[in-house]
Amino acid sequence: MTKQTLKYYYEKYKHAIPLFLYGIFYITWFVYLEQKVTKNYTVIHVALDDRIPFCEIFVIPYFLWFAYVSLAVAYLFFKEKDDYYRTCIFLFTGMTVFLIISTLFPNGQHLRPSVMPRDNIFTRLVTFLYSTDTPTNLWPSIHVYNSLAAHLALAKTKSLSGKKWLLTASFLLCIAIILSTMFIKQHSVFDVVTAFIMAAVMYGIVYKYDILMAHRAHKNKARSRAPQVN
Repeated sequence: MTKQTLKYYYEKYKHAIPLFLYGIFYITWFVYLEQKVTKNYTVIHVALDDRIPFCEIFVIPYFLWFAYVSLAVAYLFFKEKDDYYRTCIFLFTGMTVFLIISTLFPNGQHLRPSVMPRDNIFTRLVTFLYSTDTPTNLWPSIHVYNSLAAHLALAKTKSLSGKKWLLTASFLLCIAIILSTMFIKQHSVFDVVTAFIMAAVMYGIVYKYDILMAHRAHKNKARSRAPQVN
């Protein structure tokens, strides 16, 4: 591969660098928290948690979250660069707030059933999930927050404005993922509600105020004021 070819691909795909670097940053911090926060944490619980039944089939949309968010980001990466940047701002900000909260305010839950009420493929998947994911570092729910971010990103991008079937499917999957966090006892209702609040705040900043365009306007204004060198 020639130097010119490498330069071409770098210029075309260099917007992947922030995503790659943040992924390393987030995973490193999260793994540290998972190892550190094992006791002496605040238990998150509200009365409504006890009224929500355990329903193992919701493990399917819970696992689909990984593909859902990844595919949404990948689509924007290749098709809509500005919306990709907006989505990164949305995701990175909320996920960083989550890490800070988990560090300063260690939290967890005691909602998981001690014994599975049934034995089927779905309860086995839930058991596997429980074995790989501790019931700590939960507030606010990143499953919920990132699902909302993914759906909003797809709904806002112009290239999908006529694809009502796809946006409907995205909405239904987003709702199913949100419900799954409570039905398989991964999150308290409190985690879900606070994730909605954080997403609403970020929606205002990223899409209503449009922080990306505001940043570009500020940069252009600064450049126009800079003294010209002849």
